Amino acid sequence: MNTKIFKTALFGAVLAVGTLASCKKSSSDPDSQVSGPDVWDRKFVTLTAAFPDAAGEAGNGGTMAYAITPAQAADPNFEVNVFAMGYGLRSQRTARVQGSVNGNFLYNIQYTGTDGGIFNKYKVEGQKSFVDTREEVNTEPVLGTSPRWVVAAEGIGVGVFASSKVTTVPNDKGEQVTGAGATFADVASTAKIAILDLNDPQITRQTEFTIPFTADQTKNGYQIGRIDVPVLNAAKNKIYIGCNLTRTDKTKLSGVNTSGAQTWSTTTSELGTATLVVDYPSLTNPKLIYSTNSKINNHSYRTMTQYVANDGNVYQSTATSGSQFLRILGTTNEYDNTYNFDLKLALGTPNNVAIRAWRYIKDGVGLVLYTETGVNGGYLALVDLTTKTATKLATDNQTDSGFSGLTAAQNGGKALVGTFGQFQNIGIIGDNFYVPMTPNGVDGNLYIINYKTKTVTKGAKLKNQSGSFYLGAY
Repeated sequence: MNTKIFKTALFGAVLAVGTLASCKKSSSDPDSQVSGPDVWDRKFVTLTAAFPDAAGEAGNGGTMAYAITPAQAADPNFEVNVFAMGYGLRSQRTARVQGSVNGNFLYNIQYTGTDGGIFNKYKVEGQKSFVDTREEVNTEPVLGTSPRWVVAAEGIGVGVFASSKVTTVPNDKGEQVTGAGATFADVASTAKIAILDLNDPQITRQTEFTIPFTADQTKNGYQIGRIDVPVLNAAKNKIYIGCNLTRTDKTKLSGVNTSGAQTWSTTTSELGTATLVVDYPSLTNPKLIYSTNSKINNHSYRTMTQYVANDGNVYQSTATSGSQFLRILGTTNEYDNTYNFDLKLALGTPNNVAIRAWRYIKDGVGLVLYTETGVNGGYLALVDLTTKTATKLATDNQTDSGFSGLTAAQNGGKALVGTFGQFQNIGIIGDNFYVPMTPNGVDGNLYIINYKTKTVTKGAKLKNQSGSFYLGAY
């Protein structure tokens, strides 16, 4: 394991950083501060939305942001057009946006392109006013240009990256076989982790290590090629990281794809849902833990899917294709295999259910965005993690296929990207969830759900455009 502590980071402009640092140190008035921790009361709800790229790929061209007041958010006569009125966040493709606890800062690590891996921090000041603090941090040397990252706890960002490499049976010259017809011998998976101080932006620690499968597991093809959604536990001494666990079929020879790269067939995994656990803040002692209740991966897609609940345990969903909630005990840092909450059963539907996004609020309650196999639309449900019950909620346009998406065969030859497959964040203020609901290319509304009364309020109108959708509330 290679672990390093960083005391400095790459900033966008030395002069700008020096000015900001001076301001933070000398001012006793938090309102005059441009950066630092989120010490202000909440003033705004920020809405984000994605638009198509030059080739017309829905939601793939970048991300816009616009901040409204909570009163405006609750007003069904107030209209927002983030595409015409908003601020463009830095990113060649869809930005992976995170927010501070009171919504006064947005954070982003740019995704792909020349500046892929660059961290940016923005002060939210209302409407299209987002002040770039210019505290840029280059995470690319650690996480690459397409990093996976989240706010793992307030003020603490965690970025992760994983890759795997197959070893083949050597040829007659003792060399690795790189094309088609190779025989599988073994595979090794590597993880990289970086800790970001979000209050004083810099990488404070980073590590790289081989993911600790057993020798028998790797020789049987088990590997992890992607990790995501890290969360810091209640004791703040462990990080839990979701894993995309796959298994190479060692009985089959390699092939090649259209680019000439070597490919391998996969087979069914006999291991359960896997979580990578490391010590915090040292990032040492990596360990894999497995659920016996599920084999669906838990690495999510662009949205946080595991949270620390009031009982001190972490609840994770098998997102974004599964329907289960699993529990990791705060006392043991192991799966509680006596706990298994299946949303499909709670809803009483015969169709397979996919949890696309969810957010924990308090008192064992969360809000879920989900789709059903064979059913057009995207749906909301309040879930009680303690009683393992679900209450389906009603919203306008919920049966629109622009939420769930359509295959090319279903949509006249061109696939329709579903909003729920790209969704990033459910906002929270007090006892309320804030969810922007817009099918691909269709107008919608911001919905406010009170977790105690289960009341659904249709709020601000959200103006949409072709190939676009609102991604989150912060």
